[in-house]
This record gives sequence, C-alpha cells and structure tokens, in this order.
Amino acid sequence: MRAIQLDNYGVEHLKVTELPIPKIGENEVLVRTTAVSLQYLDLLTVENTTGFNIPLPFIPVSEGVGVVESIGKNVTRWKMGDRVLIPFITRWEAGKMTPYHNIQRAGLQVSGTLAEFTVQPENTLVRTPENLTDAEATSLPVAGLTAWAMLVTQANIRAGQTVLIQGSGGVSLFALQIAKMAGLKIIATTGNKEKEDKLKALGADEVINYKEFPEWSNEIQRRNNGVGVDVTLDVAGNESIEQSILSVKEHGFVGLVGFMSGSKLSFDVFPLIMNYIRLQGYSVGNAQELADLVNAIEKNNLKPVIDSVYTIEQTQEAFKKLKSGNAFGKIIIEF
Repeated sequence: MRAIQLDNYGVEHLKVTELPIPKIGENEVLVRTTAVSLQYLDLLTVENTTGFNIPLPFIPVSEGVGVVESIGKNVTRWKMGDRVLIPFITRWEAGKMTPYHNIQRAGLQVSGTLAEFTVQPENTLVRTPENLTDAEATSLPVAGLTAWAMLVTQANIRAGQTVLIQGSGGVSLFALQIAKMAGLKIIATTGNKEKEDKLKALGADEVINYKEFPEWSNEIQRRNNGVGVDVTLDVAGNESIEQSILSVKEHGFVGLVGFMSGSKLSFDVFPLIMNYIRLQGYSVGNAQELADLVNAIEKNNLKPVIDSVYTIEQTQEAFKKLKSGNAFGKIIIEF
C-alpha cells in the first residue's frame, strides 16, 4: 500500500513509500483511506516541536475518512463498502476520558491516517454523513468534533447567547457554523482583511481585526452592548489567553483548544476569579459525540469549509500551505 512514512523529522522528509497492508484482528476493521485532513498538531509532530518525540519511522496525520475494505470475524456493526470516519482517540467510545483512552491517539501514539489502509476498532468507527463527500467529511473526527464537544457538551450553548470565534482555522470555522446552527450571536476575530468578508459570509454577525484592536476584548464588549460574550474558544494559547478571559462575561466559558502562539500560559488570574469564569481544557471528544455531530450535520446540511485539496504525492506542498497560515478552512489530501 502507499503511505507517507516519516523517516526523519521535517516537512521535506514526507515522502510516498510502499508498505505491507496491515492485518486485522477478530474485532477490527480494515479501512481503505480516501481522504485525510491536516491540522496544526500534525505540523508540530512532523517537525518534532511538540516534545512528543514520535519514534521513527512513523506515519503521521490524525484525521481521516475511508471505506470499509474487510472486517474481522466478530465484527457486526460494519460491512464492506460502508463509509466511515476514522477515530483520533481510537479507544474512546463514550463517557469521560480515562488513562486507558488517553494513551492511544492516531498520528501520535499510534500510526496516523496518511496510509492507503489502516486497522480500526469496530466500536469507535462512526458513519460518514450522507450529505458530505469524503473530502468534506474528513475534518470531522478532530476539528469538527473538538468544536462540537467544546460548545455543545462542555459549554452547553443555547440559542440567544453570544460566542466569540477566534481566527479561521478548522476548529474555529466549525465552531462558527455550529454556533450559527444553534442560534447564537457570533463575533469573530481575524488579522487578515481578506478573511473578514469570508467570516461574515459564513455567518459571523460582527468581525474584529485584532491587528487594528490589539486589546480586542474592549472592542468585543463595545459591540456586544457593553458586556462580554458567553463563550469563546481560545486557539492561540500564550498570546491570546488574557484577552480571551477578558472577553467573556461573568460565569463565561473559555475553552482551551490550541497553542499556536505557545503552550505555556501567563495571565492575571484576578478577572478569572472575580468573574467566576470557567477555563476548560479539552481535546476532541468520543465516538458518541461524533455520531451526534454527524446527525446534526445531516439535519442542517452543514458543509465544512475546505481551503484546498492535494494528492498524496503533493503531501509536502499541503504541509507547506498549512505552515504558511494563509488557509481559510481545511487542507485536504486525497488518495
């Protein structure tokens, strides 16, 4: 089978290679990969800047979709030809995270999705939405699920609230679409003039350029009747966390989902304590939550935002586009 195997750290070492097709067990499913989606964590892993020190050689990337190629003799939930979403946390079927779940993530502790075939457990595969192509659906297992789990499960959003969407990465754009679907007022931030109109077209009620307003929490309150928002998802980490905290109202929710500007946070805890703000770290969600997201996507005909599509032979180019920071939506690699 074709795969991208990393023999040395760095984007320049992402190359197509031939590997044996993996064998499945009695309760496992062989999935033929049709598309994968890149996320910022994949870039950090490939360049070895996360501290994970992934052992080489290694197949990277955490998001993917495919078609069931064959099943183990005890598998009852799937049949050949079924379209499925490949899980990121391969053991997490439902409930809360445990150490058992947390030690096995695709593209980190175990091989990723940039291979023509992968072996998956029966019970955490989730069906692909019928209204989406594989390229559209491939960003659901990580980016889409992270936004859904944070907003719906953790923040418990409801119609009439206000949400702050930060930037135009995969999680942020899914959060915008989910919030719009749920009837929230949406304020978005960006540092790119060209992306302002795109965010409005996607459903943002207000867009703030954080380069024009470095203390953007003040501008958010000015545009929201003098009060903070109910919910925001902080995607940058070190350089944005203080403004995120100052952007939400009393009993507001700040979800920590990214660290593009650094993972070591430094901020004044006084407003956090005095305003009873909930600061919640979270990473993706479980298979049941992903199934709920699939149902919501079908019922509302939600279409994920795609920036660009590459072939497996263009993997290096795809990662370079990711690294540029110029994408609006997800970067896809198709098999």
